[in-house]
Amino acid sequence: MTAMEQNPDAPLRVTDANRIEWDDEADLLVVGFGGAGVCAALEARGQGVSVLALDRFAGGGATARSGGVVYAGGGTPQQVEAGIEDSPEAMFDYLRQEVGDAVSAETLRDFCERSRDNLAWLERQGAGFQGSVPPVKTSYPSDQYFLYYSGNEAVPSFAAHARPAPRGHRALGSGMSGYNLYAPLKASALRQGVRLRSQCEVRRLVVDDEGRVIGVEVWEIPAGSRAARRHARLARWTDAIHPYVPALAERLRRKVRALELAHAERRLIRAGHGVVLSAGGFIFNRAMLTVHAPRYLDGLPLGTSGCNGSGMRLGQAAGGVLERMDKVSAWRFINPPLAWARGVIVNADGQRYCNEEVYGAKLGHAMVEEQGGRAILILNRALLREAFVQIGPGKVWSFQRMPALLNLLFNARRGNSIGQLAERLGLPAKALERTLAEYNAAARGEREDALGKSPGFLASLERGPWYAMDLSFASTLYPCPVITLGGLRVCERSGQVLDPDGRPVPGLFSAGRNAIGVASNFYVSGLSLADCVYSGRRAGAQVAALVRAAKASQGEQQ
Repeated sequence: MTAMEQNPDAPLRVTDANRIEWDDEADLLVVGFGGAGVCAALEARGQGVSVLALDRFAGGGATARSGGVVYAGGGTPQQVEAGIEDSPEAMFDYLRQEVGDAVSAETLRDFCERSRDNLAWLERQGAGFQGSVPPVKTSYPSDQYFLYYSGNEAVPSFAAHARPAPRGHRALGSGMSGYNLYAPLKASALRQGVRLRSQCEVRRLVVDDEGRVIGVEVWEIPAGSRAARRHARLARWTDAIHPYVPALAERLRRKVRALELAHAERRLIRAGHGVVLSAGGFIFNRAMLTVHAPRYLDGLPLGTSGCNGSGMRLGQAAGGVLERMDKVSAWRFINPPLAWARGVIVNADGQRYCNEEVYGAKLGHAMVEEQGGRAILILNRALLREAFVQIGPGKVWSFQRMPALLNLLFNARRGNSIGQLAERLGLPAKALERTLAEYNAAARGEREDALGKSPGFLASLERGPWYAMDLSFASTLYPCPVITLGGLRVCERSGQVLDPDGRPVPGLFSAGRNAIGVASNFYVSGLSLADCVYSGRRAGAQVAALVRAAKASQGEQQ
């Protein structure tokens, strides 16, 4: 029986680190070489620290498969190029509404004030951005546009408290931009001397008698072996097909795990001054999701196989504390097609409960947390026809077009009257009639919309026939992507992992979705990647400061 099977999380405790036969070492060990990990490595290496990154796969994590959007503002060159006025204060005023108490006001203000510098830093590593803004709001712009409203900035209830500005900076390149963002960062890190050991899973931390984290126990598939080649191939297939055939992806995921258990070899690697845990969230860990956020089990996990909570469990086993683990973001995007957002979403009582123009994560939160997962979209024939036109070939991404088309074709129930539609849906007819009457009055300009919807998003639904699509959380035709937002509590000045009493765990840091950060309350597109940059650089800089302090102390002793 292996140590992993006996106790998968307990640290390996040693009394004398100098008597251990270490297989490798570096000043800083980075566990998980995705967005946060590569930023931590780059920052530390840029300050002269030796860095070794360890990744269970080939690096990239969820960042490389994401939309590659970095939330940045305060007057970036791209905003100036687009003629957009913004300030760190306006960015702070908006984000305070989204971030809540996930981090302190001081930390959020620092995040906003460093935003332009962090974007410029990404450009110095080789990433590219541009200031082209799409003409209408969308969940993700086409290849023509790279700066957009990626949250609720322009929604009236938010704009009343903060001057709106587009802050979603999408990395330049064709297709989904995650790889366009990550690839130059990884290349820059390797070029500057960061070392990477891939197909190398950290299963335990190594701590000394005082509880200081001094290294890691890893299980590594030998480079160049047949098992390594098969492991790499299966891992790529697994993450590529998961959004489309999740059941098959899960079977492949089990094959990947079997290869690791059968062929990986144990190594001990020493950390001279710190370990950064940056291994992502836990959305692919059904057991953890069942304990912390069971109502999200019916969602479609969004991320990669590495988002299994391993980094969180490592940190917790070493004395860290997990927080906000019930915070999960469900993405119920209904734009594009824009026509959908001009219709109404109702619950099981036939009543509206959320402004349909809001960002998809806000609508998803209201759907799951407040309405038991119910979301029924009501359109009329005019909007139905508009929707077909708006998702025509070449107008939107295939991942936006295909789900919308499938639902328009196979999930649209028709009613020649509101009462008939309500009967077919099992909704109270009078309530639905009242809901639509109030909405139509707002669309005619006779009153303000009860939920604060912008006039441009209102459309009269007086003329039928009417159509309804069930877009509820458990829908099989319109799966709802979900990601986790909780993680290890860290010091907001250093990124050091904290214990239940708020004391730092010596030698241990965390960043990105592995830790609590600015994206740990409500999700906004680009906020998670921006936090990867912010928190990753913070942890890397702190370890670099420790290295300098140690060298200065040695110099004084000599």
